[in-house]
Amino acid sequence: MLNDKIFGIANVADQAVLYVLILLSILSIGMILERFFALRKVSNESRLMRSRVRMALQSNSIDEVESLAKNPDALEGRALTLGLRYIKENGTDGLAEVFNVFVATERPELERYLNFLATIGSNAPYVGLLGTVLGIMKAFHDLATTTEAGQQTVMAGISSSLVATATGLFVAIPAVIFYNYFQRQVRGILMNLDGVKELCLAYAKRKVK
Repeated sequence: MLNDKIFGIANVADQAVLYVLILLSILSIGMILERFFALRKVSNESRLMRSRVRMALQSNSIDEVESLAKNPDALEGRALTLGLRYIKENGTDGLAEVFNVFVATERPELERYLNFLATIGSNAPYVGLLGTVLGIMKAFHDLATTTEAGQQTVMAGISSSLVATATGLFVAIPAVIFYNYFQRQVRGILMNLDGVKELCLAYAKRKVK
């Protein structure tokens, strides 16, 4: 009795799995496009700021911090603006913590959708495998219950069920690739913010002297 119910579910669930994978694929593509354009803009600004910070360090011009803070389009510029305002109002005590809080508040925005992409990348193959198993169950059940069924029927059912595994991999591979790519971009931006923090701390110490 229970087996009959399971096979009854398998008759419809294998197709339902494909629809679920298609839905996940659409969501994944949308998130990938959104993160690609959002992080590209932030990364470009961060790259320019990193170049300016490098030039300031090479020329030993710590006072360049004030001009770097005039770029509100970059995360680093907003962080420096916050840091300089804090220095004027409160001195240097707690400046590093202010930068850390700024990074902590900006990080979720940078990492938006990344956990979902990671979940899709790690679980879509298993969802596809589930669809394949259900399809194979259906194919063998049809073979057992239909007198006219033969090898051709079984092979057709199995080949059709393998579509679910292929679809699962098709959904997972781009999600994993872009998840790793976006994670690299976020790490680079956060490292740049850390460098700007150190530059601001050096600037603050010089002003105190």
